Amino acid sequence: MRAGVPGLPSRYPIGEQLPAMYAGDPFAQRFTAGLDDVLAPVLSVLDNLPAYFDPALAPEDFLPLLGFWVAADRQGARESVAGAVTRHRRRGTARGLVERLRSQFGGEVEIAEPGGVSWSETAGSPLPAPGAPVLTVRLRVPDPAAVRRDEVDRVVAGSCPAHLRFSVEIGVL
Repeated sequence: MRAGVPGLPSRYPIGEQLPAMYAGDPFAQRFTAGLDDVLAPVLSVLDNLPAYFDPALAPEDFLPLLGFWVAADRQGARESVAGAVTRHRRRGTARGLVERLRSQFGGEVEIAEPGGVSWSETAGSPLPAPGAPVLTVRLRVPDPAAVRRDEVDRVVAGSCPAHLRFSVEIGVL
């Protein structure tokens, strides 16, 4: 924690910036030294602020907040925070879904996507008929009993287009 760094010196001691009238006053120097102890961690954070936004350099206790800001899968994990922007760029694609499933559940992932498109010249027209194509996701893991089906469904539902129905198959690797 930056707040509890004993002996952290202030780069800008307040006592050295006092007018001459107070510079020689021992009480004023002790008082401002106490303020320096309180402000030194704040000034240190501000001096190093760019490092806080780099997942490779950010302090451990700051990673969960950084992970929250970028919607990382595992907010405190450095590699998850670092890859969040790339994952967001691929969200909604088959590749993005495969990478997200692998990162959360491991194993091998196969996506069978129907392809094709549907469109209309009329605004507000209905979505494709119920017989529309279905996205099939096959997740193969060493121990299928260890993977919760509802969690896989949640990840797939959050990663594929809203109008596209999907089915999930979980099997042995």
